[in-house]
Amino acid sequence: MNRKVLFGALLGLFLLAPSLQAQNDIAEIKKTITTMFDGMRAGDSSMVHSVMKDDVIFQRVTQNREGKTVVQTSSFQNFLNAVGTPHDKVWDEQIEFGTISIDGDLASAWTPFKFYLGGEFSHCGVNSFKLYRTDNGWKIFHLVDTSRKDNCAMN
Repeated sequence: MNRKVLFGALLGLFLLAPSLQAQNDIAEIKKTITTMFDGMRAGDSSMVHSVMKDDVIFQRVTQNREGKTVVQTSSFQNFLNAVGTPHDKVWDEQIEFGTISIDGDLASAWTPFKFYLGGEFSHCGVNSFKLYRTDNGWKIFHLVDTSRKDNCAMN
């Protein structure tokens, strides 16, 4: 009887281990993304930089003047400079975590957002983060978003 209990416990641990790792990874991914937005709110570019790959790609899917959908690429260094430059109004991007998918050392996170400038609504959209696992935790290597004034995915 004790063998059956021991076998059952070991089998349970074996089956739960991947699930526990996935839950830990999801928590760490959320922490990485949250740190980026906390850094933006604090105007702390080093906090933002701490969760990014040095050559992270920043992009936005938007429409050009002719109404055609285009992908614009922005400079990460310009973003860091803007975050770290004192500004009168707090940059407050409020997100909801949507789908987080993980395959080994690669993760993808979908986060609808509303952006407030000094407490006043500015725009909304969705962020799509690509992250990879490093020796120092999950890092963002690609961030692409959308931006609009209405039809926000968040309440």
